[in-house]
Amino acid sequence: MTETRSTGTSPYVRADFRHLMRFRVRWSEVDMQKIVFNAHYLMYFDTAIAEYWRDMALPYEESMHALDGDLYVKKASVEFNASARMDDVLDAGMKCVRIGNSSIVFHGALFRGDELLVTSELIYVFADPKTQTSKPVPPELREILTGYEAGEPMREVATGDWQQLAAGAGALRRAVFIKEQSVPEELEWDAHDTTALHAVARNRLGRVIGTARLLSDAPGVARIGRMAVHRTLRGGGHGAAVLKTLEAAARARGDREVTLHAQRSAEAFYRRLGYLPEGEPFEEAGIAHIDMRKTL
Repeated sequence: MTETRSTGTSPYVRADFRHLMRFRVRWSEVDMQKIVFNAHYLMYFDTAIAEYWRDMALPYEESMHALDGDLYVKKASVEFNASARMDDVLDAGMKCVRIGNSSIVFHGALFRGDELLVTSELIYVFADPKTQTSKPVPPELREILTGYEAGEPMREVATGDWQQLAAGAGALRRAVFIKEQSVPEELEWDAHDTTALHAVARNRLGRVIGTARLLSDAPGVARIGRMAVHRTLRGGGHGAAVLKTLEAAARARGDREVTLHAQRSAEAFYRRLGYLPEGEPFEEAGIAHIDMRKTL
């Protein structure tokens, strides 16, 4: 990975960052000078780092466990160019600029519009969480970070039958529906799983982060169901990617429209993807739903 800019010598611009997180300055973050208290800027950059991992489709805790290590801050520095004020809308950019043997260096930049306010350098060390002694950055993590900064996709979507995809899809459905939403286990699993076409979205570590299934509802009409996305990665486009993959499969087999039972909390998500509600709301497994339909 080649570092092209650095804080303190060559100011960053917004286009330097693939990852930008937007937020608004809150009253509690402003000091007696009516500007953001200096310590909050580190909090902004730390929050941007958390969103950076989500942008890479990596649930942090699970991913670190899979990589057999964790990241510890070695150094955190902030350089101030101008102050942010209450109600300012800010964008925090974050990028990985260097990966050493055990260290990873991130640079951050805080923008108000195109104005650069604050820059930061964060140095992390990959280490054994039991002893907190450094260890080499795993090749998988090195490849993911390098690929992300090169603009590569952070997920892939695959389709297959239940025999092929049950392990990953089933584990995610159990986590989302049974554990998180308290759906009774006997209602989650049914005979349709063995006949449906399933889709799964996987991150670069091979973990399933999204899933759904495709059934035939009537001649020319497909039904999509059991849509689940990892709890910490919702809003990252993974559900939309799974949905579009199954829509394409339905279209390829000759279906003219697709229906689904949408949880009311997800109705806006499906509307954005072209689905329209039909009929009255109803309860399914104790959760409010509504029928939605889309012409293919």
